[in-house]
Amino acid sequence: MNTAPAILGWMTSLADPTRVRLLRLVERHELTVVELCAVLQLPQSTVSRHLKVLADDGWVDWRPEGTSRLYHMAVDGLPPAARRLWTLTREQMSQAISAEQDDQRLTSVLAERQSRSQAFFSSSAGKWDKLRRELFGERFDVLGLLALLDPTWRVGDLGCGTGQTSEMLSPYVRRVIAVESSAAMFKAAKARLGNLSNVELHRGDLNALPLDDGTLDVALLHLVLHHVAEPAAVLAQAARALVPGGRVLIIDMQRHERREYQHQMGHVWLGFEPEQLTGWLTDAGFTGVRIHPLPADPAAKGPALLSAVAVREK
Repeated sequence: MNTAPAILGWMTSLADPTRVRLLRLVERHELTVVELCAVLQLPQSTVSRHLKVLADDGWVDWRPEGTSRLYHMAVDGLPPAARRLWTLTREQMSQAISAEQDDQRLTSVLAERQSRSQAFFSSSAGKWDKLRRELFGERFDVLGLLALLDPTWRVGDLGCGTGQTSEMLSPYVRRVIAVESSAAMFKAAKARLGNLSNVELHRGDLNALPLDDGTLDVALLHLVLHHVAEPAAVLAQAARALVPGGRVLIIDMQRHERREYQHQMGHVWLGFEPEQLTGWLTDAGFTGVRIHPLPADPAAKGPALLSAVAVREK
């Protein structure tokens, strides 16, 4: 096949020193037209004209960034022969005085970009948390941490309620096994989780889990224990369902005095003391108990929460 026309086209693209200078810059960094003008010390019309030639010939690409475009070298889209031609051209151009000066001005442009970012954080530090929530929501960082979960885990969502936690976990683990005793909650969870192929939903009592021994790698009890009459029995069932070395994670209320919860929401326990949970977990066959108070959400109206993590004895 005759490739001469393509080669001649590439050579034509690289025949202009300004276009070679442009490519040297956008090969290393994504840059706007304004930034390229500052580095090359050329008017915007000239830089834009050369960028259009390079883009039409497949040497550069761009992506939108607000009202600007960020230009970068389209390395992946170039044929091997074009990349070899560029390597030779870049090596020769790097020896020119203009290249050294371009590099110096590029350093200044990037430093200015960094200083603008730092200035933003300096002026916004006091309101950054609020701004971040407005931009990205309340739980994006916590949701991102789910990617740290072991993808081979089988996770038990014990007392799953309407299935919100199970739905959140399902993309990140091998299987979620959700258990719920309330008929109304079970119906809501079934509607939410029905289309998730790696989620099993069981109707059952937490005091007699409908799970075989060693079924789970992790067991979750999120805002569950304060509803059950015998937390120690539930923890013993969780230990039975876990493999040796498996973990349990409890999130529940710290001890409080809001007795109206017993009448309004059927709470059996007014939260828990760390020593109380530690004793139950130890008796159930768990070791390495770690209990931490959770940071209070300023918008939350309920009692403070805690987390407890423990490992089933091997």
